[in-house]
Amino acid sequence: MRAPRTLAGLDEVDTGDHVCQVLDRAADVIDRSRAFVADGVSHGDKVVIVGPTPRAGNEFAQLVLDPARLEGSLLAAVRREAANADREGFGSLRVLHHARPVGRDEPPAELLRSELDLEEFAADTGALVVCAYSGADWDSSALRQIGCLHPHHLGSRPVSPAFQVYRTGKEGWTVHGIVDSEGAAAFGTILCTLLGRRTAVRLICHDLEFFDAAGMTALADAARHLPDRKIILEGANETVRHAWELSGFSVPDIPVVMAP
Repeated sequence: MRAPRTLAGLDEVDTGDHVCQVLDRAADVIDRSRAFVADGVSHGDKVVIVGPTPRAGNEFAQLVLDPARLEGSLLAAVRREAANADREGFGSLRVLHHARPVGRDEPPAELLRSELDLEEFAADTGALVVCAYSGADWDSSALRQIGCLHPHHLGSRPVSPAFQVYRTGKEGWTVHGIVDSEGAAAFGTILCTLLGRRTAVRLICHDLEFFDAAGMTALADAARHLPDRKIILEGANETVRHAWELSGFSVPDIPVVMAP
């Protein structure tokens, strides 16, 4: 069973993990990449580094996928590498993604969608994915949004919204924590993305503590976004159920189902 946890080092990373690592300004990317490759080799896994080809550390040249030169999406590229790893007899695939900011604003919806893709990919294939974010390149507001789609964190855990969304089984997504005004926009983007891919989105809410007004509005707006789809909240507590009803969202034109 996948569950959120904080890891002390790479040796604790397991198959199917999607890990967020925030590097401090003094961190040496080449050294981190070298350690990641060595750990993968010791476990018989294929290693892929996603990021610009480093000016130093040419030993990684055959392992690097440069996002600027990819044909198609990052998800398509890592899926191809996973298929290749299987044919080549490797135990699994390890991906180290050196994420780079698009601009100075909070991460755009596209970045959240990319992290959602990687979360689903890691959970469904058993690949090990580490997303490394440099504290020198990203501001704290961006890192807070990014953290909600990583159930696992390496080293000191970055400050993130009070909720997490992560893949559970083949059909569901667990929502953990509190969806409040700080994380409502990211939560809405995640739901709209999931609804665009399937007719029904199943949210496992046993670990969801509460939605505030902004969180419930984000849920309702996402459900209205594609009215021929529906969102199923499974196992929500009584507080969440009552708040939803009392706020006037429990109406037929909002396709949200509260299930036991």
